[in-house]
Amino acid sequence: MSTPALAPPHPPHPSGPQLGDNATDATAAVPASLRALLAASGLQTMTLAGRRLLPIVQGGMGIGVSAHRLAGTVASLGGVGTLSSVDLRRHHPDLMDATRSLALRVGQDADTRRQIAAANLEAVGREVRAARRIAGGRGLIAMNVMRAVSDYAAYVRRSLEAGVDMVVVGAGLPLDLPDLAADHPQALLVPILSDARGVALIVKKWERKTRLPDAIVIEHPRLAGGHLGAAKIADLNDPRFEFDRVIPESLDFLRKAGLEGQIPLIAAGGIRRCKDIARIQALGGAGVQLGTPFAVTTEGDASDAFKRVLAEARDEDLVEFTSVAGLPA
Repeated sequence: MSTPALAPPHPPHPSGPQLGDNATDATAAVPASLRALLAASGLQTMTLAGRRLLPIVQGGMGIGVSAHRLAGTVASLGGVGTLSSVDLRRHHPDLMDATRSLALRVGQDADTRRQIAAANLEAVGREVRAARRIAGGRGLIAMNVMRAVSDYAAYVRRSLEAGVDMVVVGAGLPLDLPDLAADHPQALLVPILSDARGVALIVKKWERKTRLPDAIVIEHPRLAGGHLGAAKIADLNDPRFEFDRVIPESLDFLRKAGLEGQIPLIAAGGIRRCKDIARIQALGGAGVQLGTPFAVTTEGDASDAFKRVLAEARDEDLVEFTSVAGLPA
């Protein structure tokens, strides 16, 4: 990836499975320079679906910011590359040509919405296949789907049919995700949550469906971007969302539930440096999810103009508002 090298943290994280071990897994395809960097950092690898990966998940970013090129490249380097399901038709000229006039209609009727949804579902399949070709069998390809969108269930099903390795769901509680994925037991199911209470709720609800999360993304509402897990903007600074509280509390719940070591926790929000990853792993997290650093890479699927604005932004340019999904953003 065309991003600055990460400096090793100090002190390094306690030893664990490292890149370069004699194992047949996704890390075997990681470039030697990256293997050396991770080994020097002291970071542990992350295991998902029995595959030892870089402890990095590239977060899903819409509209069209994380599509097949970015997700496929991240996976090809031994990480988790994530597509964003929202309006992927925009990366396909033929689908845009077929729906451009429909999208401009005022007060879209049911048939108009159906045609646009069909184009987006076609794009989902194309994007998953394209990302998998780039990945070349390495890493994992994930699809991020927002629970709040009306076509949520259709996006989940189409992604699974297309062969995505993992479905990640945020912007709401995906209580029904195990049902939607019942015909795809090999797929990884990963909810995005923000506090230990949410972790406990999802685990208990899913247990009744005889399915557990394969991992859980712990997203800090104040530090992450997108549609966040707080009821209102005023709640963004609630201490219950701090990583040094929610990760230990969630791990304690899992231990008491007899699930210790079975559900990796992945922290999202404000991860900028190698030392941030080391801090998360020291708390007991398996890895991290990053969005913005990947959005501005050469491989990112957004326009160069978008990347330039994002790359030149300063901390004081950050704003908080209510998203179209009715959530803080």
